[in-house]
Amino acid sequence: MTTRILGQRLVHMLFASILLSAATTVSAASGVFQDFDGQPRSIEDYTGDGRWLMVMIWVHDCHVCNTEVESYAQFHLEHEQDNAHVLGLSIDGEDNKADALAFIERHDVPFPSLIGEFKDVSAHFQALSGSPLHGTPSILLYDSEGTLRAAQSGAVPVSAIEAFIDEHSGS
Repeated sequence: MTTRILGQRLVHMLFASILLSAATTVSAASGVFQDFDGQPRSIEDYTGDGRWLMVMIWVHDCHVCNTEVESYAQFHLEHEQDNAHVLGLSIDGEDNKADALAFIERHDVPFPSLIGEFKDVSAHFQALSGSPLHGTPSILLYDSEGTLRAAQSGAVPVSAIEAFIDEHSGS
């Protein structure tokens, strides 16, 4: 148990250390993707509504994505009416849209998802965070006003996200 707590604290410290001053990079990164009805949408369409937004970048055949989506779905359901919500961003692209839809259906994903081509999502992630997209899942975390506050390639435990939000909410 001590190892688990220490591991969670380490992940939380790593996640918290990736705080960004994203104001200068957000304007340079105006990624437009599509919702699963084919309508153009951007991440910014989901920010600034008084709640934190966690963006989960995923791909249908990622083992970790298939494992972690359950905890991110639970996080969304527990927080969506209060202080936070989740948006998925699939890098499956148009050629694998059916596989991405199957992922959403298989996991009964309760949060909205967008889809984009890997190169576009990767360029957007790098423009926002200053770091390359190294894999999936990857996380972008926006505060309640819509400012990007953290980014990480790789899964982040829900407990670390909740602690980060609590620490940086100013309430």
